[in-house]
Parts: sequence; C-alpha cells; structure tokens
Amino acid sequence: MSCTQTVIDYAFRAIGFGARALPKSDITLCEQVVLIGSGLLWNIYFAAVALVLGFFAAAAIAFARNSSNGFVWRPAAMFIFLIRGSPLFIQFFIVYELFVLLPRIGWDLNFGFVEITIETRWLTRAWMGALITLFLNTTAYTAQIFYGALRTVPKGEIEAALAIGMSQKQINRRIIKPKMISLAWESYTNEAIFLLHATALVFFSSFPAWRQQGDSLYYASYFADKTFNPFVAYPIIAGYFICLTLIVIVLFSWLNKRMNPHLRYQ
Repeated sequence: MSCTQTVIDYAFRAIGFGARALPKSDITLCEQVVLIGSGLLWNIYFAAVALVLGFFAAAAIAFARNSSNGFVWRPAAMFIFLIRGSPLFIQFFIVYELFVLLPRIGWDLNFGFVEITIETRWLTRAWMGALITLFLNTTAYTAQIFYGALRTVPKGEIEAALAIGMSQKQINRRIIKPKMISLAWESYTNEAIFLLHATALVFFSSFPAWRQQGDSLYYASYFADKTFNPFVAYPIIAGYFICLTLIVIVLFSWLNKRMNPHLRYQ
C-alpha cells in the first residue's frame, strides 16, 4: 500500500471515516505517522473545547472568588482548592465512577404534556466524559490565574474611572476585565500548553475509546505493542505535540500583542 493510499484510508479514521481494520503486520512508518496524526484530532478536540468553555467559566469563578460575599467566594474557593489539590489522573477516575452510577437508560422528565428522556450513557464515553473532566480541571487552574490578576489590577485606574462618572458595569467591562486578561495572559498560555499535554492522560483513564476511535496515544500504544518497538511510535507522538505546542505559543503570543500593542516591539 502506497503512503498516499494510507493517508486516504486512515487520515480521519479516529473520527469514524476510513478503513475500519487496523494494520496488523508489515506496519510501515507512514501508517504510524498517519494513524497517530489521526488520533491527534481527539487531543485537539479535548484541548480546544475545554479551553474555550473553561475560559468563560473561570472568569465567572474568579469574580466570585473576589467577591466580599461569603456565600459567593467560599464555594468558588472550595472548588478551586479541590481541583487544584487533587491529581488530574484521579479526577478522571472519580468523574467516570460518578457517571457510571447514573441510570444507564437516562432520566425521564414528565412535564405533564410531554415526557423527555435525558440520556446519560454518553457521559461514560471519552468524547464527553473526559472532556468534562478536562473542563473542570482547566477551569479551576485558570480561575486561580484570573483571581490573582484581579487582585493586581491597579486601583488608580478604577478610581480614575469612578472620578469621570463611569458606572460599575462600565468599569468591569472596559477596565477590570481587559486588564485582568492582559495581566493573566502569560500564565494562561502556560495553562493552555499544560492542558494540551494533559489530553494524553485520556488514554490511561477509565473512559473507553469507542470503536477503536482513540486519541494519538491510543494508536501509539497499539503500534508499540504490534512492532515491539516503542522508539518509533512514541517519538512520533512527541513530535506532534511539540508542533502543537509551537502553534499554541505563536497563537497566544499573537493574541497577546493584539491586546497589548505597547509590548509589540519589546
């Protein structure tokens, strides 16, 4: 089989398109590169969706943590402490076991005129269950980053805004939130890189790969077992992650320059 045919057959196998059967003998370097790259689509999915959702959730929790109301900041502080205080690997198992306890056939909600069944089986699959775990993890870490940035927003800028008659809503929208993100961005970039690398742990979690549609480490482990040579598959996945890390650094640096034009030439 030519490398071109391998790309056609396996480039999108991890998401359900292409040949169903995995190569079992005479495995080529091209097959390993293509299939591991196919699995990388799941790692990108986990990282991208968790980061986007976690960004907004973390901002809300950071403001709650900064509140003077004990009924608001205490739950936020407890959430941050529990997630940051426990290993991500353990969080995967805890979340999976909690989802397993849910009724497999779902919950029936009877509204009188209509009955709706909420499916829960999909929560134990990697594409959703693992995503929820990563979302909770990055939300807690990012919330702590944003909270630290909130505490360092210059008081003089807020006082100046009050002096010219700006409302608290305008101050939050035009001064506090932009300044918080600007101050936190470098640390948030590190969190984005960490989360990208943490997606490799999905393979070791309890969440199963559906129909052999696993992530990059799923295929790398498969090839290492079949070829009895881990020094090909694992360097390939490492190379992929290094390239993705470079993309994250470039993208976040570009966004940082857009938010802080005065740092463009420093």
